[in-house]
Amino acid sequence: MKTLLPTSTAGSLPKPSWLAQPEVLWSPWKLQDEELISGQQDALRVSLQEQQQAGIDIVSDGEQTRQHFVTTFIEHLSGVDFENRQTVKIRDRYEASVPTVVGPVSRTRPVFVEDARFLRQQTGQKIKWALPGPMTMVDTLYDDHYKSREKLAWEFAGILNQEAKELEAVGVDIIQFDEPAFNVFFDEVNAWGIKCLERAIEGLKCETAVHICYGYGIKANTDWKKTLGSEWRQYEEVFPKLQQSNIDMISLECHNSRVPIELLELIRGKKVMVGAIDVATDTIETPEEVADTLRKALQFVDADKLYPCTNCGMAPLSREVARGKLNALSAGADIVRRELSA
Repeated sequence: MKTLLPTSTAGSLPKPSWLAQPEVLWSPWKLQDEELISGQQDALRVSLQEQQQAGIDIVSDGEQTRQHFVTTFIEHLSGVDFENRQTVKIRDRYEASVPTVVGPVSRTRPVFVEDARFLRQQTGQKIKWALPGPMTMVDTLYDDHYKSREKLAWEFAGILNQEAKELEAVGVDIIQFDEPAFNVFFDEVNAWGIKCLERAIEGLKCETAVHICYGYGIKANTDWKKTLGSEWRQYEEVFPKLQQSNIDMISLECHNSRVPIELLELIRGKKVMVGAIDVATDTIETPEEVADTLRKALQFVDADKLYPCTNCGMAPLSREVARGKLNALSAGADIVRRELSA
């Protein structure tokens, strides 16, 4: 029987202390070579078990095999020079040293396919795998070759499509593309960003999702949020075209945000992963707080299309806090399930 309000996470979960420095985003690996691969697989097992013990319905790898949600994928591509670094403004709000595109980009081998195969071997549950979206990849690089954000995005879309098809072939049920850039560059999103996303999912039979949030709970993001005023209406700019797109699911931020909940009406008909867990605080939500967020969303999302989720990844949090938040997510969803079936 199909689970009502199936829970999942937006992406990353904390890494164990023997793999990387805890509570540090993009922390370097503590292991190398074969030890690193073995350590990542062990961390994936632990992350999976913590999701299962919390009662999460759609599980993931917790992004245990990647240091960064964008650059770990790009590291495996040709045409990008990681030694030749330039400073760029990421998401139009903070400066970072990034690698440079120096020639035609291509995928010479699978990136996450073996990791996904390993996860599939560990569980019979539905699994979701996250990939960076084309526009967010472009926004995390310095381009010295194509000299066009759009041209580079189309190249990445084709590469992502190759990877996605192989992920589907090893048993991934939902492929999610992370596109925080969709919350910033509205004209580009509507001109070519969504079209590039549709190119990335071309030919897939598994479910597809796009994750658009206000970022990890890092200072650059929390400072930016303070400038957005009493209502965060960024979603209003991109939801109409997303509603008409081929993407099956939209993952977004709700709890503790200033996003007007009625904006969900703009994507009615789509499956919606509703962020009911705030990843920018160590405060663990109560099940009732989670349930309240879900009840509000149900005014604009049909119950069979609502997927309780986290606002974003939880990599920078402690494992104890993340575990508490996963438990709250499950318990809150359960409250609303009982109400719906009463």
